[in-house]
Amino acid sequence: MPKTAKAKKKVLKPKTKVVSKTKPIAAKITPKGPVKISKTYVPKDTEKYMCEKHKVYFRMRLTEWKKELIKANNEALYNGGMDDNNISADIVDQANSYIDNNVEMKAINRQIKLISEIDKALRRIREDTYGYCLDTAEPIGLKRLMARPVAKYTIAAQEKHEKDEKVHADD
Repeated sequence: MPKTAKAKKKVLKPKTKVVSKTKPIAAKITPKGPVKISKTYVPKDTEKYMCEKHKVYFRMRLTEWKKELIKANNEALYNGGMDDNNISADIVDQANSYIDNNVEMKAINRQIKLISEIDKALRRIREDTYGYCLDTAEPIGLKRLMARPVAKYTIAAQEKHEKDEKVHADD
């Protein structure tokens, strides 16, 4: 009988919890670190459309393009400001200088608008809407994005927008 009493005592004792050495479930769900790609990486049609690699690639490409445009604009503005010191007495030279400055400023304004479009594209990447048409929500396509990374519309939607602009321009 003493053996059964001991057995009962063992059964009555609270069991200690066994701590599992496996990772918690939440750790398995959390995403890995940022996706890294090589400088020679080119998005492929065989990959899932707008996967993390594609987003990283276009983010890098847009960011580099923006840096180049800002650098070119700064150089043009700095160099253009230097020419103002060479005011000529000849009216033809003054007219040529004025036209050159006007053309240069128009180019800079176009680049500033392009920088704005790049910023919008980077925002769409953050919002996971990049690569999809703003009108139809259809994929724009890798080939089109490679040619024009700031594209907002599929080719069909872009043609429709251009046609509408032309019609309203005639009004």
